[in-house]
Amino acid sequence: QLHLTMSEKNELTKSLEMVQKELQQKESEMKREISEYKDRLLQAEKEHQDALTEANRKNEAEIEACQDKMNSLEHFISSQKLEIEHLKSNKEELNNSLKEANQTLGELLKTKVR
Repeated sequence: QLHLTMSEKNELTKSLEMVQKELQQKESEMKREISEYKDRLLQAEKEHQDALTEANRKNEAEIEACQDKMNSLEHFISSQKLEIEHLKSNKEELNNSLKEANQTLGELLKTKVR
């Protein structure tokens, strides 16, 4: 009976050792996979951050270009408003001169008719 029990104990011990060995192999495999996933995650995060940085740089450049264009257009509009005011003033002066010339012509014609 003792011999049988010892034999069973040996078999159980071998079985236990095999199970422990399998568990250790699975554990090391899982650790390796976790390490790979972490590396891939870090790489993906880095690529994502790089893409964000590049997109931000492009957006800032576009914003700056738009602001420059807007400033240029505002300057152009201001100069056009000044030109319009100048033209209005000239038109008014010309209209006044024309009225005076017409009055003078009218008076000359009256004088000539007499």
